Amino acid sequence: MKQSTFMEKYPIHEIEIKKTQTRFGSVDEIIAFFKTKVDEHKVAIFIATFDHYAHTASLEEGSISPEILDAKNIIFCFGKEIPNAQVLGVRPRSIGVAQRSEDFVLSFLVAPNPMANASMIEWCEAIANA
Repeated sequence: MKQSTFMEKYPIHEIEIKKTQTRFGSVDEIIAFFKTKVDEHKVAIFIATFDHYAHTASLEEGSISPEILDAKNIIFCFGKEIPNAQVLGVRPRSIGVAQRSEDFVLSFLVAPNPMANASMIEWCEAIANA
């Protein structure tokens, strides 16, 4: 898992997993795995799955890189406190799953909560060799 800065301002974690390195064969299978992890977590709560590919493809002005075959986000929240109003601006969390011909790309915005980051990194890394 690597950390980088996307568009020069968004800190993200990202991992590329070859299809030969995982038992998962589709974005939907990976999203289902993540949903199980969210449901099992003592704090996290599932919110929704967003079919980003279908949404973008449905737009007249929508544009999808030809290498992307499918793209969905699982949306959930780790929030167990609301210490101030500003924290709402960095919640909820989302993990994006993109499928390309040879691999899957998993990514998420770095969370201000170290426990949330550790959980999401663990879940993403579990996709490899699963």
